[in-house]
Formats: sequence, structure tokens, C-alpha cells
Amino acid sequence: MVAAEDAGRNETDVAEKLDIEPDMVVQEIGWDEDVDDTVREAIEQRCGGELLDEDADEVVDVVLLWWRDEDGDLTDTLLDIMAPLAEEGVIWVMTPKTGLDGHVEPSDIAEAAATSNLAQTSNLSLGDKWTGTRLAYRKPAKTKR
Repeated sequence: MVAAEDAGRNETDVAEKLDIEPDMVVQEIGWDEDVDDTVREAIEQRCGGELLDEDADEVVDVVLLWWRDEDGDLTDTLLDIMAPLAEEGVIWVMTPKTGLDGHVEPSDIAEAAATSNLAQTSNLSLGDKWTGTRLAYRKPAKTKR
């Protein structure tokens, strides 16, 4: 049995793995009954506020995108959610793990990211059902003088 302290620490660890910092503004898109509430609660606890919903129009540091295979066109969605994203902001594309309903092939995420001028920077396993893929703006190529 896990002690309450350990459970709280594990939740915080999830938010730390997602690079969530206190006072960050986090927007959540694609919420449904199947999302991992432990991840959501850890992020809220770490950033110190509630997750903004899809209709928020504030500049955000992180977008938490819950995405399933049947959710439509990932490239279009990425382009839409980039508008309120801060210059140094990141998008976490949360997808069901391999073998689960709604699983998205990693190559599909990579292709959508590249088309949206985003770079895939890391992947994380989150709980039993979800995988997170971190996307960030591509850095401009350095020019030689």
C-alpha cells in the first residue's frame, strides 16, 4: 500500500516529467471521460491553478492535448492550438498506448509535427494508458557570417 506522502510525490513527479513549473499557464484540449485524472491533478497542483479549457484566449506556456486516432486531423489541430502558445511554449500530445483503443502511430505524430513546423523533443510513458509526446517550436537555423 502506498502512503499518502508517496502518492502525492508520484503525482508531483508526473508534472515534473512534463516540465510543468509553478505559475505556468496550462491549457487542456481534448478532454473526455478516458483521460488520466492523476496527470491532470498533478499538473494543477504543480502549476498552482486550474487547467484552461479549449475556449480560453490567454497566452499559454503548455498545451495538454489528449488525442485519439479518431479525433480528426492532428496537423489542423496543432496549427489551431499554436496560436495562443508562448514563444517558448510546448505542446504535450497525450495518446493512448499501443494496443489500446484510439492509439496513434508515432509516425503520424512526427509527420503532423513536422508539417506544423514543430519539433518532437521527447516521449514519456504516463500511467497504464497514456503516452506523452513533447512538441516545441523549431529553432531557426543559425546562419554563418
